[in-house]
Amino acid sequence: MMQAGDLDWCRNAIREGSYSFHAASRLLPARVRDPALALYAFCRVADDEVDFGTNKPAAVLALRDRLDLVYAGRPRNAPADRAFAALVEDFDMPRELPEALLEGLAWDGMERRYATLSDVRSYSARVASAVGAMMCVLMRVRDPRALARACDLGVAMQLTNIARDVGEDARAGRFYLPTDWMKEAGLDLDAFLADPRPGPEMRRLVRRLLAEANRLYLRSEAGIGALPLSARPGIFAARHCYDAIGRNLARAGHDSVSARAYTTRAQKLGLLGLSVVRAGLVTVFPTNPVLFAKPLTETAFLVEAAAHPDTLKSGWGESVISVLSQLEARDRAQGALARTA
Repeated sequence: MMQAGDLDWCRNAIREGSYSFHAASRLLPARVRDPALALYAFCRVADDEVDFGTNKPAAVLALRDRLDLVYAGRPRNAPADRAFAALVEDFDMPRELPEALLEGLAWDGMERRYATLSDVRSYSARVASAVGAMMCVLMRVRDPRALARACDLGVAMQLTNIARDVGEDARAGRFYLPTDWMKEAGLDLDAFLADPRPGPEMRRLVRRLLAEANRLYLRSEAGIGALPLSARPGIFAARHCYDAIGRNLARAGHDSVSARAYTTRAQKLGLLGLSVVRAGLVTVFPTNPVLFAKPLTETAFLVEAAAHPDTLKSGWGESVISVLSQLEARDRAQGALARTA
């Protein structure tokens, strides 16, 4: 059972750190909203520690240990960890889902670059679709079709984040656009990272990424009708609030280097109203046949994990073990270098 004080902490963390999700969560029923706040707070704290910490490998390895403690029923004595442990127990959360998130954060810790759009979707599956699949679990939804569309939405939202943050990421030495696209456009990645500029080629790449996000936003809508009636407005709100960031970026000429696109409070309020209307319409419309489309290749493992949970699973998956081993080796090397400096 989640403690009220821990939930209050999670609510404040989301209010300050994720305006779009906080707005969308207001339309979720309390039985979904409260554990969702705990889920997002835990993920947000973990993401920030990896993104902004001075030692990314160490931050990821610490998160590994925290997840081990959560699934052992002995969470670290911190509000986000205690709240997350409570929802893991209450909802029988498959361990593969937070493991996938951890793997994505480990890729961040290794400063991995992504050659193709499929590679970017694989990263997005881990850091965003895993959260979408966990949201379905919180709604008691295990239908593979609904899960596949939730994973589409997660990838779409992450692609929007990537498109919005090109300049901010570059100034921090990060890059998430497909590097093959850079080569095709005749752009030198090292030169761009050294001096990020919003040239016409980079604007075209941002527009291209948003086109893929828009395709997946449209695919994802078919799954919202398969969710509990009371949860549909909140999920439509999340879809529209993130999509609006992409549309504002398009109005700015797809320049995400000079400025960071955002939605205003008035826009969010309008989108919340639209989401309520759309949730009502999807209830009376016939089932969208896109619901039956296969999951993205990159998200199929998440759909399988959430739809058919293995409650006996107690250890790390092989792919996660591999990437964490690489990260541990890097962390030891950095420590040895620091000691000899």
